[in-house]
Amino acid sequence: MTLADDRQFPAALAAAMATRFDYSGGDGVDFEPFKAFLPAEETTDWLRAWTGNGELRGDDFRVFGQDGSGGYVAFWLVRPGLILADQPVVFLGSEGETGVVAGDLGGFLWLLADGFGPWEAATSYEPDWTPRPNNELVAIAEQFASDRRQPAVAVIEQAAADFPDFDDIIMGLCR
Repeated sequence: MTLADDRQFPAALAAAMATRFDYSGGDGVDFEPFKAFLPAEETTDWLRAWTGNGELRGDDFRVFGQDGSGGYVAFWLVRPGLILADQPVVFLGSEGETGVVAGDLGGFLWLLADGFGPWEAATSYEPDWTPRPNNELVAIAEQFASDRRQPAVAVIEQAAADFPDFDDIIMGLCR
């Protein structure tokens, strides 16, 4: 199976997405996981609308969740020859925010376990917000990515260092 045909959640992602994310009036994680990847056609429609570029296809993204305002979380298929779980996880916000929030699925699991969602990892709009680690997600991260354990801040910093031009790449697609 090629990445272009892969529309099944890896087991680790399925386990994490089955977890309840509690926003608790703004104190929790602003993340709404999907039960499946957004279909290819919907991904293309969304990317075209988000960028204003009708020539794009959504083939480089596997969207699997959103924040409360409609910003999407996706795997960005930028590493040729690597499986889906080894691709970076990105956030494309409804107001134009962008960010690589984890370098791969293992890092994303630890980000979630440490109490961060994709929006919180990609933005700094809530300076008084305090992450609350999630024991259920810690158990999932330990099960699927025990060798990748690191604090969310390190996951975010490493992802930004690995893909410093992500925002420029995405903005270059916009019309």
